[in-house]
Amino acid sequence: MIIKEISAKIIKDSRGEDTIEVSVNRIKASSPSGKSKGAHETPSYHSSLEWNVNYLNSLAIPFEIKSFPDLGKVEDFLKEKNHLKDVKEFGANALFALESAILKALAKEQKKELWQIINAKVHSLPTPVGNAIGGGLHSHQEDHPTFQEFLIIPREKKAKKNVEVMKEIHKKLGKVLKSKSLNDEGAWETEKNEEEILEILMEFKEVNIGVDVAASSFYDKSYEYQSKELNRDAQIAYINSLISEYNILYLEDPLEEEDFEGFSKIRKKNLVVGDDLTATQIERLKQAIKHKSINAMIIKPNQNGSLLELKEIFDICRKNKITTILSHRSGETMDDALADYAVGFGADYIKCGIATPWREAKLNRLIEIEKQIN
Repeated sequence: MIIKEISAKIIKDSRGEDTIEVSVNRIKASSPSGKSKGAHETPSYHSSLEWNVNYLNSLAIPFEIKSFPDLGKVEDFLKEKNHLKDVKEFGANALFALESAILKALAKEQKKELWQIINAKVHSLPTPVGNAIGGGLHSHQEDHPTFQEFLIIPREKKAKKNVEVMKEIHKKLGKVLKSKSLNDEGAWETEKNEEEILEILMEFKEVNIGVDVAASSFYDKSYEYQSKELNRDAQIAYINSLISEYNILYLEDPLEEEDFEGFSKIRKKNLVVGDDLTATQIERLKQAIKHKSINAMIIKPNQNGSLLELKEIFDICRKNKITTILSHRSGETMDDALADYAVGFGADYIKCGIATPWREAKLNRLIEIEKQIN
């Protein structure tokens, strides 16, 4: 494929905030934007969103793209032209949108699905992880749970059935909570505390329970809850007690993002997941492996930017038996490629919410891919 035309523009994400859309040969891709950001994730743009848009609108890439590894040519070109030590200095949102648009255009030219450009031999699909009840930085209410996300994880074998189960329980939870508002990710808002929510989720036997603690968001020398304050040891003890009492399958960011050693003390009964801890960065992942901090990892394309590096992260996780979860961001677009990347890279789970059009687009694409594979 010859890249004949590149253009970029500013669009609005699901929160009404600015993000980037890139077109390659008139095929569009866009990047989401995160609200709860880890300190170690790649900056979204080189110097500004406007800089990246203007640069891409004047860019010509003078070579042919034949396959996924040819993204290396694009990254080398961007580094040389902009005198970058690392291509991620170009900005994660802009780089991801550009590379995604290139792969989409390549897939169209080769009459393939996007996931096939990465991996033509797919035999299984990722299990969806759905944010059902929200708190933390994603909440619009003054009184809200300190933990950021309460997740439901279905146990069905088929993607379509998993999505149906999540949607059904999401509706039921709205009635149980008597909630009338959804947060940025389409999760129900509530004034209930952590234990009250977990008690409610325990009633739904057809799903496993997950929690994104997002501990860095309420850490300042100690963990500051709405009704209590815990030191490091007390936080570890509290989290471990919740895992046991509520049989939590999935536990994300239970401690602040620099505490690799503390993470290693969280009971690995099920999945202890790094997000802010690892920030989709290879060096952070290697530190987590060294300290035995995690056995699962959130991977967010626009936390890194490079799809080539994303593949390397998946490979490292696979080699070290670390479960992979490809994830959306709180500020999403209607781009559904996350499902293709989850399938193509072989993610164990895909975390993309349950409700609202921006989340449903990814789930519907996952169902569509299931039909293609079968």
